[in-house]
Amino acid sequence: MSEYYNCRRREDDQGHRAQRGPMPWARSGGPSGLVAALLVGAQIKPLRSVLLKLRDPGAGPTAEVRARSTFTVTFHGTGGDRHVVCRVSGGDPGYTETAKILGEAAMSLAFDDLPRTAGPVTPAAAMGDALIDRLVSAGTTFELVVERQSEPRD
Repeated sequence: MSEYYNCRRREDDQGHRAQRGPMPWARSGGPSGLVAALLVGAQIKPLRSVLLKLRDPGAGPTAEVRARSTFTVTFHGTGGDRHVVCRVSGGDPGYTETAKILGEAAMSLAFDDLPRTAGPVTPAAAMGDALIDRLVSAGTTFELVVERQSEPRD
């Protein structure tokens, strides 16, 4: 089987597992495509009425389910000669953490002394450590798992 279709799991020298090949991109493109299709479908009246019938308003998870829900995301980053692995975790990602992140970002934009930026920037560039400090105070966990020198690329 070609390397394109044969995505095997591998472990790096720190024991972290990663996917090889294009399949992670294909998997990430699927949800994005679905969201795009739903957004377009919501603009067409007959499709919008079908979409509205799929779920009753207020039919989301109960407060008990949200209280038991958690998330953990691991990020791998390489820049210059440095490689870091960071883990972010918190409560229910669908409701609780989303509201917390939006609220803390708004508070950071309104009240924190932020770096000057221009044009469209990421939240990290716009708010940086100020947002991370706010999120940590609100209960989100940021953990530096690995920090090491990057190996030279061929």
